[in-house]
Amino acid sequence: MTRLDKTPREEFCPPKPALEERTLLASRDATELAGLFKVLANDTRLKILYVLTRAQELGVTELASLVGMKPQAVSNQLQMLAHRGILGCRREGVHIIYRILDPCVVRLLDYGLCLNEDAKARKP
Repeated sequence: MTRLDKTPREEFCPPKPALEERTLLASRDATELAGLFKVLANDTRLKILYVLTRAQELGVTELASLVGMKPQAVSNQLQMLAHRGILGCRREGVHIIYRILDPCVVRLLDYGLCLNEDAKARKP
């Protein structure tokens, strides 16, 4: 079993057609998908998602410390991820605790790291 096989998508997500069974992307769908990838194509947001993958849930202060940024800067990034439905939050006293809502995000991060590592290995 590879690291990508540890948490099959079917365990967490409602059934969806396989990629090869779907119709071609309509312009609107392609634009929405590009928007999602633009949100994810940010080193700070990727670090935040990676830290949340490992910790499950964290508050802004803890996240800021772990990614080496000020809490306000991290808070802005968290709000963007929450607005896209990638993160959820709950209040714990005066603190807001964030978590990844969809395990597909974790898988996407894992695939991205895998692609990056494999591409580096193929370079001369």
